[in-house]
Amino acid sequence: MKIHEYQAKELFREYGIPTASDIAVSTAEEAVRAAEKLGLPAVLKAQVHVGGRGKAGGIKLVETMDQVATTAEAILSMSIKGLPVRKLLVASAVNIKKEVYLSLLIDRGASKVVFIGCSEGGVEIEQTAKTSPEKILRFETPVSSLGALKEEECLPFARKLFPDAGQAGAAARIMAAMGRMFVERDCSLIEINPLVVDENGTVIALDAKVLLDDNALFRQPKNLELREEDPEETAARNGHLSFVRLDGEIGCMVNGAGLAMATMDIVKHFGGSPANFLDVGGSSDPKKVVDGFKLILEDKSVKVIFLNIFGGITRCDDIVKGILAAREQFDVRVPIVIRMAGTNEAEGRALLEGTDMMVADSLEEGAKTVVEIGKSR
Repeated sequence: MKIHEYQAKELFREYGIPTASDIAVSTAEEAVRAAEKLGLPAVLKAQVHVGGRGKAGGIKLVETMDQVATTAEAILSMSIKGLPVRKLLVASAVNIKKEVYLSLLIDRGASKVVFIGCSEGGVEIEQTAKTSPEKILRFETPVSSLGALKEEECLPFARKLFPDAGQAGAAARIMAAMGRMFVERDCSLIEINPLVVDENGTVIALDAKVLLDDNALFRQPKNLELREEDPEETAARNGHLSFVRLDGEIGCMVNGAGLAMATMDIVKHFGGSPANFLDVGGSSDPKKVVDGFKLILEDKSVKVIFLNIFGGITRCDDIVKGILAAREQFDVRVPIVIRMAGTNEAEGRALLEGTDMMVADSLEEGAKTVVEIGKSR
């Protein structure tokens, strides 16, 4: 379960992780009052459940009250990757002397919980991981002791991020707090990017990203109180769809979570970038396909849609009926590539005759096709 930055920082403060002063607001007028209270300069940050806010114009530094009002109004009128901005975080600006990356996550491949760190934090951390993977540091911790992690256990790792002894000690305390929070609140990710040193030498979490385990909500009523779903998340849940918005240009619709992951992997393998994870499940309900199309098409960055259907319980012809219904209801402005195999495949192909939709004979062919289309548009 995703939570907003302002909620994540409230959790940080609860566990003793230092942050800059900030106030969450919903209107430009509230933003002005918050800036008056915090002082200028300040940073206005869009609160949406996607990454890339800064590159999309959703994070701005403001130095006058006039700028606060106009900038807040502009950001609150934005949509970022199809999600409308309904809240802002007004935060005190920090004079950054050093910034690093620090996170705590579950490495499912290694079956361990691991701290990930990099002495070069900020928005280009993903590029650093690609070009200089040796700069990405790992500190694996036993799950059994994570909730009682000692500062001295974290200190050797913290020193790799902060050569200064005082700053390394502060980072070690933050890591220990992250361990407690991870266990006590059933987190699946805690990310601080960047973790900074300010002009006074204080180590501060300047940003906060926290994911909470949905499967633990039955025992975490406090976590459930933090759920602030975007309309598309509510729509997906109500429609019994599994949907996650991503950053790419290829819309994906698949039946089955495992097949959906494999589809995204092969799209990436051929040089494409998925715009979403969307699992319509194992039923043959055409309405699910219609609802899925609506979610995908809300993302204006989608250049092509790839449907990968394996007909077991699901019938291929029912999926095609859903596709045809979606094209009647919506302005489907992008090409559609379909790969299907299994139950009623022949009937599904017959329904597609005479349309401009492309049918691939294999998953590899379909993935190559959508990547080529995505790059050409």
